[in-house]
Amino acid sequence: MMKNNKWILLVLTIIGYIIVYLPLIMIVYFSFNKSERIHYDLGFGLIWYKEIFNQSNGLLQAITNTLQVAVISTVLATIIGTFTAIGIHSLSRSNRVRMMVLNNVPVINPDIVTGVSLWLVFGLLPISFGMPTMLLAHVFFSIPFVVLSVLPKLKKLDVNLFDAALDLGCSRFQAIYKVILPSITSSVIAGALIAFTMSIDDFVISYFTAGVEFQNVSLWIYSKIGRRTFSPAVYAYNSIIVFTTIVGLFVFNLRTIKKRRKRNEKNFITS
Repeated sequence: MMKNNKWILLVLTIIGYIIVYLPLIMIVYFSFNKSERIHYDLGFGLIWYKEIFNQSNGLLQAITNTLQVAVISTVLATIIGTFTAIGIHSLSRSNRVRMMVLNNVPVINPDIVTGVSLWLVFGLLPISFGMPTMLLAHVFFSIPFVVLSVLPKLKKLDVNLFDAALDLGCSRFQAIYKVILPSITSSVIAGALIAFTMSIDDFVISYFTAGVEFQNVSLWIYSKIGRRTFSPAVYAYNSIIVFTTIVGLFVFNLRTIKKRRKRNEKNFITS
């Protein structure tokens, strides 16, 4: 009976992975297809990877816009979110719970509600829709995720660490910069990666805050769907993202394994 259950679980696991990875495999396959149409036997080529750099189709400009917004919003959201998490952690338990409720509202809020809300706010401000409004929107929806990433790490720190730094002559800012931040670096990086990924991936909020002239890749794809101007260079762009993600995960896991081995060796020597 146990063997049968293991086989059933194995089959279900394989089916699950096929469902998850088949679309990724398909888009990578068609990124090397020479035809604009979806066919399986029209040869191998890099034409659509070259097409990314074709200025006339607007994709390169959309990619540039996407990366600019993602990088700047990630930096701002990570800085603000990290210090917000440190501030929340310093509060009393009851106030911390209240602040986390406020922090989690934008997280569980549907994107359509957030997008329309920001559209209304920006419409009342003396600011033109475009990169500034999209940038502010991406910073806004990324901050709560950075807070959620950093706060658990802060809870694991020694409660006396900050006070010890103050007793040794550090100012509050120095204690945060020299003691607290180095101790939570991994969670800060994780929060930054989440913010960057969400910014690149976003469509709904960007749609309401970008205006007419400014487009990221998501909006560019949306504007081309159903038209003859749609370029399979999008497949190549998405394939590059897939490859970059795989390489990044591989490097991250490799570094984690090496750190774990060094830690185990150190513990073995000291014991």
